[in-house]
Amino acid sequence: MRVSVIALAAFAVLPSGTKAQPLTVVEVSAPAINCVFNATCTITVSDTTGNILLPTVAPGTAWLQSRTYAAQPGTPAAGLTGYEYRISMTEATGQADCIIGFTVNFGPHKPLPYKDAKLADVFVTTGGALGTIGLKSATRFGDVIEFTLKSALCLDGPADIKNTTFFIGLAAAAAPMHVNTQVAVTGFPSIYAADARVPTHDVPQEPPGGL
Repeated sequence: MRVSVIALAAFAVLPSGTKAQPLTVVEVSAPAINCVFNATCTITVSDTTGNILLPTVAPGTAWLQSRTYAAQPGTPAAGLTGYEYRISMTEATGQADCIIGFTVNFGPHKPLPYKDAKLADVFVTTGGALGTIGLKSATRFGDVIEFTLKSALCLDGPADIKNTTFFIGLAAAAAPMHVNTQVAVTGFPSIYAADARVPTHDVPQEPPGGL
């Protein structure tokens, strides 16, 4: 089920003939990861959220968070912008289909030495920050990146601070713009749209009616 639903999410936004490119994912801790972007290891962030309109939870209690920040001169990421994503259901109550990943038309990214001075494509902040669910894989198809969670994010009961992914990050040269991201779940419908910020690049126009 997990593989088939994620595949549907990818196929919905991918041009035909694109090849899968597995991306290198590393787990990091805060505030050490901030040092890649700022010499003081402190960053000033801008956050936005895109609602995931799961039918069984209150609107505004399931969302995809986008976080951006500018890298400072003299750092490994100088001239770039950091982009981070987190899926949260910490304020939701009741029951809902499990979220298993998301697919975003990100455009070009820039590998950086996020851990042990080795280049990596994606970082996941598993230490010193909010979150409980990591990343199983990240795969690029042209401009589109498919993120598969290490375990499903499920809701069954009261609000719980544990019901969130870790922050998942990349870096790119372009300033942010907004796009529709596709969030994959185990039920039907299997895909939900959520607003996200990505580096500015050309994005194919969505078909009439959206998802």
